Amino acid sequence: MANTSSRTLRLLSLLQTHRYWPGEELAGRLDVSVRTLRRDVDRLRDLGYPVEAQRGVDGGYQLAAGAALPPLVIDDEEAVALAVGLQAAAEGPVEGVAEASVRVLAKVVQVMPARLRRRVEALRAVTVPVDWGTSAGAGVAPDILTVVALACRDDERLRFAYTAADGRGTERHVEPHRLVCLGRRWYLVAYDLDRADWRTFRLDRLTAPQGSGARFAPRTLPAADAVEFVRAGLSGIPRPYAVEALVDAPADRVRERIGRWGTVEEVAPGRCRLRMTADSLDWPAMALGSLGADFELVGPPELRLLLADWSTRFGRAVALGE
Repeated sequence: MANTSSRTLRLLSLLQTHRYWPGEELAGRLDVSVRTLRRDVDRLRDLGYPVEAQRGVDGGYQLAAGAALPPLVIDDEEAVALAVGLQAAAEGPVEGVAEASVRVLAKVVQVMPARLRRRVEALRAVTVPVDWGTSAGAGVAPDILTVVALACRDDERLRFAYTAADGRGTERHVEPHRLVCLGRRWYLVAYDLDRADWRTFRLDRLTAPQGSGARFAPRTLPAADAVEFVRAGLSGIPRPYAVEALVDAPADRVRERIGRWGTVEEVAPGRCRLRMTADSLDWPAMALGSLGADFELVGPPELRLLLADWSTRFGRAVALGE
C-alpha cells in the first residue's frame, strides 16, 4: 500500500479529475477502506483543500471552490499543455496577462522534468506564431524569459550577452529588478553593476542569461514603477510612423477593439479620433480594418498608399470570385 503522503497526493489528483466521486469507488481506486478514505479527506482539509462530503448510501466527495486557491496536482499532459498555453499568453497582447504568465511559467519550468521540457520545446518548434508585421515579444525564447524571471524573483545577479541597437555586443552584469511587457516587446529593468546605473534591456537582444548565484539587496528604482521607467526611456526614441484617423464609431467601442495600442478621444457623438505609433504599417492597417466602421485617414501618407494597394488587391480578389 502506498504511504500516507503519496496516497494523499493521489487522492487530490483523483478529486481534481472528476466533479464528484462516490465514496466506495474512490476508496477502491486508492485501495483503502472507507474509514481510511475519510481520514485522508480530513488531511486534505487540514492542508486547505475544500473537500465537500455527501453522506448516505450514495455518498461521496468533491472539491469545492474555496476562499483561496490551493496547490494543484497536474499530470504530464496537463503540465505540457499549461506550459505551452502560458508561453502563448506571454507572447499575446492582452494587457496585464503577459507579466503574470511569465511568473507562472517560471514556476512551472523550474520544477518540470527534462523530458517534459523537451516536449514543450518540440511543440513550440512546430507552432507558427501570428505576426502582424511588428517586431513583437514572440522573438524571445521561453528559456530566456524564465531564467530572467527567476533571477528577478530571487534577487539573484544575472550575466548575459547584449546586442545594442547599433549592433555592438557587450557582456553585462546586472541586478535584475522587473520584467515589463510594453508595446509588444519584453524589457528587463535592472541595475547595471559595470556602469553603476539603472538600464533597460530588450529581451530580444539578450542572449545566454545565467544566474551568478550571488544574491543582492534590492535597490530603490528612480521611478514610480518599472513600467514608468521603461516608458521614460522609450520616449526619446522616435517611432517611424505616427498614425491618426477619424473613425465613425463610438469612442468606447474603438477603445475596446484597439486596447492599449492606441489612444482614442471622442470628437462628436459616434465619432472619435484614433492615434497610434508603430514601427510597421501592417498592424495599423489591420487594426483600422477590424473596427468595422468607416474612417478618414489623417496620416501618414505611407499608410494611405498601403491602404490603396490593399484596396486594389482586395477588389481584384472579389472580382475574380464572381
